[in-house]
Amino acid sequence: MKLKIGIIGCGTIAQVRHAPEYHSNPACRLAAFYNAGREKAERMASQYGGICCESLEELLKLELDAVSICTSNDTHAAIVLQALEAGLHVLCEKPMAVTVRECEQMTEAAEKNNRILMIGNNQRLTGAHQKARELIQKGEIGKVLSFETVFVHRGPDQWTGNKNPWFFHKDKSGMGALGDLGIHKLDLIQHLLGEDIAEVTGRMGTLDKTYPDGTRIEVEDNVWAILETEHGIIGSMHAGWTCYGQERNSFVIYGTKGVLRCYDDEIYTLILEKGDCQEKYQFGGIQNNDDQKAGFAENSGVIDEFVSSILKNRQPVCSGKENLQAMRAAEALQKSAERGKRIVIARP
Repeated sequence: MKLKIGIIGCGTIAQVRHAPEYHSNPACRLAAFYNAGREKAERMASQYGGICCESLEELLKLELDAVSICTSNDTHAAIVLQALEAGLHVLCEKPMAVTVRECEQMTEAAEKNNRILMIGNNQRLTGAHQKARELIQKGEIGKVLSFETVFVHRGPDQWTGNKNPWFFHKDKSGMGALGDLGIHKLDLIQHLLGEDIAEVTGRMGTLDKTYPDGTRIEVEDNVWAILETEHGIIGSMHAGWTCYGQERNSFVIYGTKGVLRCYDDEIYTLILEKGDCQEKYQFGGIQNNDDQKAGFAENSGVIDEFVSSILKNRQPVCSGKENLQAMRAAEALQKSAERGKRIVIARP
């Protein structure tokens, strides 16, 4: 029996990631689509089969096994809660929600209903990051001391082709580049290092992005952060929408015995440096947004991980519960930028 899947929200990420990856997975079948504007849902139903629903409620009443939620950030919490209460497993796009309290309610609902809640933090699943985590755990670079990570591109207005995307509106996105790109890095830092972020110092700004009428957008298009983990590893993060050259998405980790460079080289996706010696690895790269727009479909691994976790009745690599500390760090960065001081993240 194939898993019956519904997709809620039929925009770009559903079109280039969720739908084609479900379609290519032999263990599931796309059965239903819902979008606030019916036309996109109709197109996807026509392409992949299944029905186009008139409402969210109609979709949730169907005999489905799981749903992908690909809507604007402000709707994540409410829709996730409805889907979990309907007895469905849920894959929700990042960021998990717009407040930590909403995220906590989502994880509580998943536990209460004994359903899987996975968040689309796809960078945990790339080959170089998985290998880097393995090498760190084996002690190949010794004790980790510091790190630097960057995720910058031209912005959602460029890769969606929409000059006024919902990402630019605070009531829809809650966060700007922090919620779009920075949340990936906040999650990945903790996954690679095996430590929670404990303290943050942040600075955010809107440097260039404007609405079609020329006024500055309501959310920040860049965020910079100094991050410290619970055991004193210190590093920097920059996420932004104003890189008008080639996208950069890299992670460099410094230890007492060596250095790991992830996606920091034009040829090799992972390099382990020890003194004058290097070990070089080639894994599948991180698909950039230009590729997404063009529809070049390198499998992200997110859908396969979600489907596998359902079939094997196990927690996914990117569970909602594991994502909570990244959301706490994001919320703390917002407070730090507003108050102009370091914020210590309160433990739950």
